[in-house]
Amino acid sequence: MSESQNIEYKENWRDEFLKWICGFANAQGGKIFIGINDQGQVTGLKDYKKLLEDIPNKVVMHLGVVVDVNLHQDGSKYYLEINVQPSSVPISYHGSYHYRSGSTKQELKGAALQQFLLKKIGRTWDDLPLPQASLAELNTHTIAIFIQLATKSNRLAPDASQDDAPTLLDNLHLYNEDGHLKFAALLLFGKDPLKFFTTAYLKIGRFGKSDSDLRFQDVIEGNLLGMPDKVLNVLRTKYLTSPITYEGIHRVETLEYPEEALREALLNAIVHKDYADTHIQLSVYDDRLILWNPGKLPDELSIQMLKGKHPSRPRNKNIAEVFFKAGFIEAWGRGISKILIACQQAGMPEPIIEEYAGGIQITFLKDIYTEEYLRQLELDERLIKALLYIKEHKSITNAQYQTLLEVSKRTATYDLQLLTEQGFLIKIGTRGPNTSYRLVFRNGQ
Repeated sequence: MSESQNIEYKENWRDEFLKWICGFANAQGGKIFIGINDQGQVTGLKDYKKLLEDIPNKVVMHLGVVVDVNLHQDGSKYYLEINVQPSSVPISYHGSYHYRSGSTKQELKGAALQQFLLKKIGRTWDDLPLPQASLAELNTHTIAIFIQLATKSNRLAPDASQDDAPTLLDNLHLYNEDGHLKFAALLLFGKDPLKFFTTAYLKIGRFGKSDSDLRFQDVIEGNLLGMPDKVLNVLRTKYLTSPITYEGIHRVETLEYPEEALREALLNAIVHKDYADTHIQLSVYDDRLILWNPGKLPDELSIQMLKGKHPSRPRNKNIAEVFFKAGFIEAWGRGISKILIACQQAGMPEPIIEEYAGGIQITFLKDIYTEEYLRQLELDERLIKALLYIKEHKSITNAQYQTLLEVSKRTATYDLQLLTEQGFLIKIGTRGPNTSYRLVFRNGQ
């Protein structure tokens, strides 16, 4: 059994390992084995009888928690198992808070410590009060729009429009027990959220062939309820094209990426953003669009779990509740599923979703012919190189394939036939040197 998120091996006991016990107690619990090396081999303990008594006492004295310490024997060697249960309250070691994340122990500080302490008491960052803010900081027009949306979606009583602003905010739990507006109230309805939260904005950039080739950019500011529409409007008018098709005699214009998927991704980013970190970033390239949002996934969730039905665990529960009442989001953890379905229905590749640089990144691909996506399909390197060549040069012949990949005519014929059968290529012509192969685009191109 190797070391993992919940298992740690130590050859000998040192009191500093109380920090590891603290970290396990603050996370999902775990086991520390004393007398086993990093390779999982039992090295044994000579003072195991003394440690059986000392370790439980030291844990209670320094951490205030109770652990089970069990003695095991492997041949003539003895080792200890310290079984740590997760704690429902924050545990500190000499005033410092430690946390087990992955296979490492971290000392929590700053914003990370704040988030941890709030989570342990069932609160979220947007629950915090802002005593210096008053009702005058809120946009009454935004509040009126919210009431219209929430009553239309049947998630707010029809007579809510008769309530004054303080009553509405109180019903939305946007006041704390001392009567101060919460962070969420200013972010959702504020006239100028940046006055209080310096990272409450979204930046869009249009890039050329590389990240160093920034063509132009925009900064989207304002309260959160109005931000999704603002971002989509800027994308439509400045960053994305709208290919024209016809249904009978009716002209139809759709964005080059499915709008439903973009909206859902934006809503997810806004609701789950770590507002104590930096701003949301949207990067637009010729062949892809990347949305990056600061804030790691909760330990209870994984990227794979996001793609199916999963528990909804919003980082900012008050913001999420208002977005739900406005009809912007569902409360069933289906956001990513809706994005995947929208892309599939548009004939586009599944977006790449990953944890990156302390946040969540989703990459929308305009077509399947990007190196990143082709590698995900586990294609042979030779086939990837050929497809990227055809994307750049529009077509390829058997002779060109032989030269490009330095293969025989037989291999070139086999590869081209394979790519055609798999739906990547279409054959132009029947036989002879003028026969060529072109890409089959799967998004109507």
